[in-house]
Amino acid sequence: TGGHHPIQEGEVFNTRYQVLHKLGCGAFATVWLCQDMRRKKQVAVKVLKDREGFSETAQDEVAFLHCVSCMKKKDLAGENIVSLLDDFRMIGENGFHILLCLVFEALGPSLRCLMGNYTAQGLPLPFVKKSLQQVLAGLHFLHKCCRIIHADIKPENILLYGCSKRLQRLLMDTPDCNQGTEVRLKGAGGDLGNQLEESDLMSTEVKIADLGNACWTYKPFSKEIQTQPYRALEVLLGLDYSTPVDIWSTACLAFEMATGECLFDPQPGKYFSRDDDHVARIIEVLGRIPPQIVFSWNKSTKFFSRPGALLRLSRLSPRSLPVILADRHGWTPREAAAFAAFLLPALHYAPERRASAAQSLRHAWIAA
Repeated sequence: TGGHHPIQEGEVFNTRYQVLHKLGCGAFATVWLCQDMRRKKQVAVKVLKDREGFSETAQDEVAFLHCVSCMKKKDLAGENIVSLLDDFRMIGENGFHILLCLVFEALGPSLRCLMGNYTAQGLPLPFVKKSLQQVLAGLHFLHKCCRIIHADIKPENILLYGCSKRLQRLLMDTPDCNQGTEVRLKGAGGDLGNQLEESDLMSTEVKIADLGNACWTYKPFSKEIQTQPYRALEVLLGLDYSTPVDIWSTACLAFEMATGECLFDPQPGKYFSRDDDHVARIIEVLGRIPPQIVFSWNKSTKFFSRPGALLRLSRLSPRSLPVILADRHGWTPREAAAFAAFLLPALHYAPERRASAAQSLRHAWIAA
């Protein structure tokens, strides 16, 4: 945790939480599975790293989590957001560094772990729809009840819980599954997709986790938000943003769950940046960005020489969503058209015209 408090298995936090083992490690924190000795149950304790600049971010995360906890008492949709059970401060080994610790309900591994170990063809559509219903319900709660933008919806931040014993065993047998590594499960029956019944997945629920990058709808903290493949166009181009950025990310998540492939996976080249490639890939799939949108944004001249003309990339390969689904993923024209009809309103260029979480939940594809 930044060199000030080397945590050991068996250690007890706050005279209450006994460390069992490490669950994961990120840029801002380490997460430990602990036994709550007072309540006799397992919990996940997130220990914020003690580094310059992290303190304010940690305090913001606590504020968001307390808001969620408070609003959960009024709205059951909040059950789709991970619950904060406790928070406390711990003194580092040198006696003056203070480490902030957040205690959460213990959930299963992330959706990334499941996707990385399943098949290259994506997850079964009934499970995709069920999971997206829960993610969208959680986002509706965050956006409308809490006035919070999550700002980092991606598979790593969607956690599984209530897993069938069979699924739990297969996932937990994978080395470093909780650390986000993608290790394909092998066994007598081949990979995980061949060892599981669909009922195993359909008994699994999901919750949105990690508000470490979130912000208030009325007070965005940073222009640089979201993990690149899930980053909304308005963020790429430097526009003010709000809750629609989470819907864009959810559409990218939906495509990846259903196909096993990122909708946009930009890569830098010799003469262009990763952002250049990202904008180009978006245009290839969603079409030309209208001039009135392009030049209403601060960083437009960074990407465009004139409306519709990219500065550093000229050879684009347009391909619509239904064509991608049919040609690259073997979907029938009817299946591809129905899924594209769900995704496209969530990927509208104009944020104010993008589908909301509530509108996406009512769409015929996800409700079917």
